[in-house]
Amino acid sequence: MIYTRGMSTLKTILLIEDDRDLNAGLTCDLEMEHYRVLSAFTLADGQRILDSEAPDLILLDGNLPDGDGFAFCRKVRSQYDIPVIFLTARDMEQEEMQGFDCGAVDYITKPFKIQILHRRLQAALRKTGAREERSLYDDGYLQIDFDQMTAVRDSEPLTMTPTEFRILRLLIANADKVMTKRLLLEKIWDNSGNFVDEHAVAVNINRLRKKIESQDHEYIKTLYGVGYQWRNG
Repeated sequence: MIYTRGMSTLKTILLIEDDRDLNAGLTCDLEMEHYRVLSAFTLADGQRILDSEAPDLILLDGNLPDGDGFAFCRKVRSQYDIPVIFLTARDMEQEEMQGFDCGAVDYITKPFKIQILHRRLQAALRKTGAREERSLYDDGYLQIDFDQMTAVRDSEPLTMTPTEFRILRLLIANADKVMTKRLLLEKIWDNSGNFVDEHAVAVNINRLRKKIESQDHEYIKTLYGVGYQWRNG
């Protein structure tokens, strides 16, 4: 079963802002407000951070040197349960609506008052629950901490890729449903910018089986021609 366990009250914010002075100033201010800040200057930097840990909230500029913040927000919201707040100079009403349409919980235009940012952060964290509890799976044989991206099988640590963790989380969260290959593709890879066919899904599923299953513990059921279903081992 998936269950939750309380975490520290210190919240982690991923700040993706290419203006280095603003980035440094916000980092200093937020740390003084008792947030832990993960600083990134590009979308690629932000993605690398996301591949290794899950922040409580993302502060995202709309225009980054290596891409569009709106597309990145849509990708993040399709793969993670992490609230996103835009912090951008793009102040047209149409752009603000686009920000909300792609999944942001708030949209703050530059210049802004730092006290207002503090209040918006607090409101977003309260509204979403701000990951005050971490998502875990533990059936006595297999333990998975999705927030810390760690896994243990029969007391032995496992090495898994971020993609494998995402597949596991989707399967476990939808244990009563059949997840088709196409649905897995849409949830995991479609927004990555890389072409991946359904064969890649089967390859990753097979790798997961080798890592987490044993003769007495089978977790991933294949429904041939349809997809996959999670069952407690």
